[in-house]
Amino acid sequence: MRITEFSNPRMAQAFVDYMATRGIRLRVEHDNHYTVWLDDDSKVNLVENELNQFIREPNHPRYQAASWHSGTTNSGIHYQGSSLLANIRQRAGPLTLSVMVVCIAIFILMQLLGDGTVMSWLAWPEQDQHFQLWRWFTHAFLHFSLLHITFNLLWWWYLGGVIEKRLGSGKLFVILLISALLSGWMQAKFSGVLFGGLSGAVYALMGYAWLRGERDPESGIFLERGLMAFAVVWLIVGYMGWFGLSIANAAHVTGLLVGLAMAFVDTRHIRS
Repeated sequence: MRITEFSNPRMAQAFVDYMATRGIRLRVEHDNHYTVWLDDDSKVNLVENELNQFIREPNHPRYQAASWHSGTTNSGIHYQGSSLLANIRQRAGPLTLSVMVVCIAIFILMQLLGDGTVMSWLAWPEQDQHFQLWRWFTHAFLHFSLLHITFNLLWWWYLGGVIEKRLGSGKLFVILLISALLSGWMQAKFSGVLFGGLSGAVYALMGYAWLRGERDPESGIFLERGLMAFAVVWLIVGYMGWFGLSIANAAHVTGLLVGLAMAFVDTRHIRS
């Protein structure tokens, strides 16, 4: 019986070795991916339960130690060197990557032409620009420093990639669209139109991933509670104005609420 497939040989090895410590033999076949097979289908329920847990916590020490405990080295998995770009593509889907490319391209353009010029094309609409519909969303692609774009894109890749891989590009697109629109609208109410960044969408992904993981662990989508706590602390830092940081607090809070609301709607059948 085919159990699952991995694109990362190390993950396949860790899962196979861990199941060996549970007395269950799995084998791996390598084509374009590493496909895991179970010969004894009477153990399928146990294997699937363990797989769901593994997907949630692939870096847990119990998996890292499994190869030592299993005492085997003949898994048949051959490791190949991989580049940074290959590792990025492995986790991210086409929408995740496309948004990253667009943000980087616009950031380079801002360095060449100046922030003001690019913002005059893409920033949140002023009173006479409301029919330029792209502006309701393209403000999310504007970033004003290397730290700003690096922080946002790392989180976008880390969370958006998993959501796209698990739930599809459509779900990620809806989260991006709604969070960009509502967080931008709220931020404009508080600070005017001179703002930008993907952080409203990033906070929506944080809220979505955390609550989805709490209410629907089987989805394989989650955000560790410690990282969620970090996100909340960062909100407090922004509101208190510590360290002299200029942070779009309204966009962050709105994005977080959007993500939580969408996760609640998507999991309402789980708790009913």
